[in-house]
Amino acid sequence: MRNPFKMRDIEKRYARAFATDDGRAVLAHLKSITLMRALPADADEQTLRHLEGQRALVLTLIRLIENGKS
Repeated sequence: MRNPFKMRDIEKRYARAFATDDGRAVLAHLKSITLMRALPADADEQTLRHLEGQRALVLTLIRLIENGKS
């Protein structure tokens, strides 16, 4: 399935969506539950992979927002 949006358009939309007070609050929450979260040393592989996937998604959002600002 083709994406109907150009990447630059999507980046600008992400930047606008997360530029609001609500958007900033949501992004801060996502960061706190993913990027700022530490797992215990005995965490199993499934848990580690799950959190890494979450972190990758949040980092993708941050990249899209930053690219959309410029």
